[in-house]
Amino acid sequence: MSEHKVAITWKRETPDFAYESYNRDHDWTFDAGVTVRASAAPAYLGSESCVDPEEAFVASLSSCHMLTFLAIAAKKRFVVDGYQDHAVGVLDKDASGRLAIVRVTLRPEVAFGGEKTPTSAELQRLHEQAHHACFIANSVKTEVLVESP
Repeated sequence: MSEHKVAITWKRETPDFAYESYNRDHDWTFDAGVTVRASAAPAYLGSESCVDPEEAFVASLSSCHMLTFLAIAAKKRFVVDGYQDHAVGVLDKDASGRLAIVRVTLRPEVAFGGEKTPTSAELQRLHEQAHHACFIANSVKTEVLVESP
């Protein structure tokens, strides 16, 4: 149906290539030409001023859920005025003892406008539908939870 390309570029900037000292910073260049500076997480000697893969993974799940939610809400003729999420991913050992993002909790807050506002039950159903239709959530084995206020 579609392909999604990203170019990853890294170059050694240290005189040696020892684990403790080699640079982790690199670039992600997306097909639209946008470049994002990335690094390892600070716990793994990366730069705090860059996006790390774990954060990007959580952001990808949150963003996909939001975009799917907006599409479903629009088709049901709800007017969404604002949406924010403070998603959290947990890195821990999985059932086989390997490090993985084992859980991502989404905490979407949605502001509605217009004449038709969903009930609490309808809002929960919108989030359930968005979760089940989210391409990214359907692509990972990580547990994804959606907590709405």
